[in-house]
Amino acid sequence: MSGFNDRERAEESKSAHDAEVTFKATARRNRLLGQWVAAEFLALQGEAADAFAKEVVTSDFEKPGDDDVVEFVLKRVGDAGGDLSEVRLRHKMAELMRAALDQIKSES
Repeated sequence: MSGFNDRERAEESKSAHDAEVTFKATARRNRLLGQWVAAEFLALQGEAADAFAKEVVTSDFEKPGDDDVVEFVLKRVGDAGGDLSEVRLRHKMAELMRAALDQIKSES
């Protein structure tokens, strides 16, 4: 029975670790996304770009999934007169998620 309990604890530990990595990677992806949008579509630099990136990160806490981030970014870009499609945005989000995961794995 001890072997089963050990395996169960190991699986729980791995699951918790995976969830933590996903959370960190998503937050990092959103920060990177915010920096990209700030530079490419909103003409923001320095502290203003950093502040926008933080807004993108916090926008992800509205609803589960990425839709809240997509809605937030598209609205801000549209309000600024920019032209960013949802397809391009989601493609960039996927690209930045891979980069964020690579960064986090290299830090471990």
